[in-house]
Amino acid sequence: RLSHRLSSPPSHFDFAAPPALCILSHPGTLLKLNHNGLFLCVADVKKDWSDHALWWEKKKTWLLKTHWTLDKYGIQADARLLFTPQHKLLRLQLPNMKHMKVKVNFSDRVFKAVSDICKTFNIRHPEELSLLRKPRDPKKKKKKLEEAEEDDLELEGPLLTPGSGELFSQIFAVYSPLSEGNPSILAVSQPISSPDILVKLYKPQSLLDKAKINQGWLDSSRSLMEQDVKENEVLLLRFKYHSFFDLNPKYDAIRVNQLYEQAKWAILLEEIECTEEEMMMFAALQYHINKLSIMSSDNHMNNSEKEVDEVDAALSDLEITLEGGKTSNTLVRRPKKLTLKGYKQYWCTFKDITISCYKSKEESHGTPAHQMNLRGCEVTPDVNISGQKFNIKLLIPVADGMNEIWLRCDTEKQYAHWMAACRLASKGKTMADSSYNLEVQNILSFLKMQHMNPDPQFIEPITTDINPECLVSPRYLKKYKNKQISARILEAHQNVAQMSLIEAKMRFIQAWQSLPEFGITHFLARFQGVKREELIGITYNRLIRMDASTGDAIKTWRFSNMKQWNVNWEIKMVTVEFADEPSLSFVCAEVDCKVVHEFIGGYIFLSTRAKDQNESLDEEMFYKLTSGWV
Repeated sequence: RLSHRLSSPPSHFDFAAPPALCILSHPGTLLKLNHNGLFLCVADVKKDWSDHALWWEKKKTWLLKTHWTLDKYGIQADARLLFTPQHKLLRLQLPNMKHMKVKVNFSDRVFKAVSDICKTFNIRHPEELSLLRKPRDPKKKKKKLEEAEEDDLELEGPLLTPGSGELFSQIFAVYSPLSEGNPSILAVSQPISSPDILVKLYKPQSLLDKAKINQGWLDSSRSLMEQDVKENEVLLLRFKYHSFFDLNPKYDAIRVNQLYEQAKWAILLEEIECTEEEMMMFAALQYHINKLSIMSSDNHMNNSEKEVDEVDAALSDLEITLEGGKTSNTLVRRPKKLTLKGYKQYWCTFKDITISCYKSKEESHGTPAHQMNLRGCEVTPDVNISGQKFNIKLLIPVADGMNEIWLRCDTEKQYAHWMAACRLASKGKTMADSSYNLEVQNILSFLKMQHMNPDPQFIEPITTDINPECLVSPRYLKKYKNKQISARILEAHQNVAQMSLIEAKMRFIQAWQSLPEFGITHFLARFQGVKREELIGITYNRLIRMDASTGDAIKTWRFSNMKQWNVNWEIKMVTVEFADEPSLSFVCAEVDCKVVHEFIGGYIFLSTRAKDQNESLDEEMFYKLTSGWV
């Protein structure tokens, strides 16, 4: 058993002596390493070395089981062991793009390390987050990239040590947004100070670029040292799994703000697509949040309870009970692989999770011409408020791919009811489900925020405090002049001007979640029997086979229909078996298949969460579902 009482730590152990006994002299210390165990003779004790442990560099292994002999670890006489602290400094870039110095246990598995970090930052449900290596922009030279990284360190925060619950509670007892060591400042949104920041940050130019970003996710079942993470290295702390459980403004001020920040940057850097009207709505919400954040920076936490009460009241108003039933609509259907000439128009009714199609309204009481079960379908909005276009695109799984169906609605209200019904039906739920009416109200609120205010007397005059270059993505900056964008943002702002700070952030997050591409993590893959590379998209409830150039869904598989998934580690092939359809096999390109395996297992793990459970996480269950070899 190793007694950590060295007067000063040696950097390495060299086993040059015979295997039976290895001795290393150090000033004031005689270290004897015997294959039957480890023991020290200490002449002068000056410091506590209890945080130190042995690291076997060649095998990338921590020697943490002190009751094990060296022989059991497989250590030979030529082994080099590093005697090093387990806790080391990391520079974490948070979702708000600010950096904090944090002391992290480099010997813990990443899942546990992230949990400790989130405990320090007062972020609930740490299982939704993980660590990501910074993506490299291939257009920038390494030296320039490093300089840009240093310039980006706007917030060199205080040293925070995860795992210290007593210190953590003391920190939160007295609030001061600017106090050293206080993570509550992470609940305050800071406006983008200059458009130059957006220019410096990496922007994926294609779906392939988005897929490459996901190469950087760390393995949750291995430690930081095992994955060659160095002390003071910059890692990104991000919401990895887009399944946000029990998001409550009463307890999640920091979590809500960091989610808002991650959504904001994803939209500004065009990591997720949105329409022009949606962009102006996001810009208006961002502008509103910036104004309120600046106004309340000194007393934000004092007003938070009032804001929470307001949003609770608003959310309560949305909770209305609704019975399931059927309605009618016009449907435009395009059979697979046909051109626009193949479109046919039908009159439709919706009941349970099935759409029935009739040739006319008069025939809707008879036998339908077509019936479609929406379980497992892809639901995509196609809306233009100003053009009064309210369409829904459905991709319905069939034996050899997907059938494309378009629903055309006449009004916003009709669209909201049908969109909500389609979303629930894709999950196997009917309109009688308790979440249906809330979904309808959320869709209507989302549409309302996109309306432009035609009355100029209610529109704010354009002032210098609105900087469109920091509020919209580059695509729209190229399309319009700054003055035009500012005017449109202020028009859209009238729809959100009465919101409280926390409500505006919640609405921003909800609008982000409503985007068609939300929550899809892309990976480049080659499917069995196909030579060309395609994309595999992973979401909280399904796998999507996608065209690499257009992003169109080719085939969808629901997790609820999945029997098991595994990896052939020799050929790096992922295989997923389903209950009533052929298995799916693919090889990952440019990323370790372990990352994909972990995403699938991680979402399965998140789906087991329930509100009646306590806050503790079943770590062993997470590792069992994600590690692949445990």
